[in-house]
Amino acid sequence: MTTTTPILHPVAICQVMINFGAAYGVDKDTCLSGTGISEDKLAEEEAFIERVQELRLIENLILALPDEPALGFKLGLQYNIATFGVWGFALRTCKTLRDAISVALRYLPLSTAYCKIRKLEFAGHFGVEFEPETIPSQVRQFLLERDMATGSNIFKELSLSGASYLRLELKGAPPSYADAFQALVGIEPIFNSSRNALLVSAQNVDKLLPTYDSQLVQLMQNQCKQQLNLRQQTGMAGHVRQMILGRLGLVASLDEVAAALAMSPRSLRRKLDSEGTNFKELLDTERQLSAQQLLTNSDMKIEELAFHLGYTDAASFARAFRRWQGCSPGEYRKQA
Repeated sequence: MTTTTPILHPVAICQVMINFGAAYGVDKDTCLSGTGISEDKLAEEEAFIERVQELRLIENLILALPDEPALGFKLGLQYNIATFGVWGFALRTCKTLRDAISVALRYLPLSTAYCKIRKLEFAGHFGVEFEPETIPSQVRQFLLERDMATGSNIFKELSLSGASYLRLELKGAPPSYADAFQALVGIEPIFNSSRNALLVSAQNVDKLLPTYDSQLVQLMQNQCKQQLNLRQQTGMAGHVRQMILGRLGLVASLDEVAAALAMSPRSLRRKLDSEGTNFKELLDTERQLSAQQLLTNSDMKIEELAFHLGYTDAASFARAFRRWQGCSPGEYRKQA
């Protein structure tokens, strides 16, 4: 289950990433650059942030640690059931692993997952499949790794009855850091699979979980429903960012985004103006961050990169980039 409605995340999730970055020498200011997340907000236990703010923090981490192997997987292993508050506690009160997975997917927006996730059951195996195709390309591999590592931790915590996961399957050829996966999770991944999946033996999924609490099951799920309502994100700027970072892409025009949001361009302009921003400013910011990411972590030619970001030619992109960074894209790539 996934949701098409942007969901707010607790700011505590950011603190996990900031602490993770600090362990690798990345300071807090670098992590928070361009996120709009203040020190005061970090200190508020009940505060929420938009997903686009979390994505910005993630991009900052990737840019700061381009040579760290399996970075997303390492971050995902920092999350445990307690990290997710009511969603995590709801899983712990479930009767069986099968029930826990069903509850996890029903209220998945309360987790940190960006992948589409669905339940799998076949030939003596039970588990979940991760589909990252709707995630922006510059953070797709990172977030796939993070989601799967977080899932592996949750499996372990719920599986005190013996249903520890036994298969980690990944699409595509092994990356250069493939050995890091086995070192981190203790089992050898299966690459070139038809899916990205975590699987356990089906014979264990209906065993009683040691953390089952019949008196709390319904209470915790009711609280999950309340949290979903609380975290619904209504800001128009957030909806626009979701569109240009998602299915429409950075080539989208204001008219195209307005049509996707089922409103007139004039209404979209007015709503963005009421939030103190405009479409050009939002698009410019996302193009800048995507350009930095691609120049640092890919060999894409400048002409291809310009087209990917929605520019008609390399010269237009170079002018915009010089305005952002004070140097040409080529100079920035050499420095990076």
